[in-house]
Amino acid sequence: MYLAPVHRMAQHAEVDAPAGVLYGLIADALRWPVFLPPTVHVEQLEFDGESERLRMWVTANGEIKSWTSRRVLDPVAHRVDFRQEVLPRPVTSMGGSWTVEPRGPERSLVTLRNDFAVTDNARADVDWVKRATTANSRAALDNLRQLAERWRRLDDLVLSFEDSVHVEGPVEPVYDFLHRFGDRTDAVPGATGIHIAERGPGVQLMTVEMAGADGTVRTTESVRIGFPHAGRIVYKDIRDTEQPALLAAHTGEWSVEPDASGAGVTVVARHHAVLDEDGVRQRYGDGAEAVRVAREALRSRLARESGVALRLAKEHAEGALACRAGAAAVGPVAEPPVLIALNAPARTRRTG
Repeated sequence: MYLAPVHRMAQHAEVDAPAGVLYGLIADALRWPVFLPPTVHVEQLEFDGESERLRMWVTANGEIKSWTSRRVLDPVAHRVDFRQEVLPRPVTSMGGSWTVEPRGPERSLVTLRNDFAVTDNARADVDWVKRATTANSRAALDNLRQLAERWRRLDDLVLSFEDSVHVEGPVEPVYDFLHRFGDRTDAVPGATGIHIAERGPGVQLMTVEMAGADGTVRTTESVRIGFPHAGRIVYKDIRDTEQPALLAAHTGEWSVEPDASGAGVTVVARHHAVLDEDGVRQRYGDGAEAVRVAREALRSRLARESGVALRLAKEHAEGALACRAGAAAVGPVAEPPVLIALNAPARTRRTG
């Protein structure tokens, strides 16, 4: 029986931060989407205090990949070992470790090691995995360094909040509206075009174009992952041409939560963001007051944008319910479509 050889890689970064700070960022995988550029979303499937199983969605060489991984956490040694359990083809094995070595009270060496094998050791596949692993490891280490070296003020740069609206209606039409954003250009304030492309089962790439006051065009791209049976859509901005940038990272979630009484649903918009210090400095100046003003401006903008979508989702669902009630009064009608299936055929939508 042929056993494909195992390829091993390692990358390092010296960081001006305590080892405990770095380990904390590495261990908290649920915050990786907002902390590490390649990571789009993480779901924790199991956790017993020492080990965990994670479902992860990651960008790799411009593609969106997903896998399940088991991690073992060692806070004393500042080490996290990981081994992927369910892998995208052609990878047959993938694992490695994060280690953090103290080099002084506020200096550390972080090392990310990877090992992998691919089917038949095909050269093209090996090269693809090496390129993706190298690029993602470098991006992760660079971002970890930037975050860790700001550890004293990181809490001021990280922003999380949520808004919600109550809808007198079922889950299905609300989720359907949020899933089909591309049908309504006005779902994003100032948008001149919204383009949604299906990139795999339950995965979308949404591109939004907006006209700036100076005549330029701002473009954003977001990866969206749908969980229709749970009434959730999570997303991460992966590109934004706005300059100077106010956001270093932004992730979010749309959640449609049925009322316990069954009278309706609550639609929640959640945001998690990290401010870009250079962008803050260019727009608002230096110091804590500039960061405070930037936080308020960012929160106001994100809340305004998601608030429009919440209002439209409410109008869509309650309007559909009213139409059904009116139609029922005059005679039977066909049932409307329900949740979008995860295995729906791929298609691209364009508006604007």
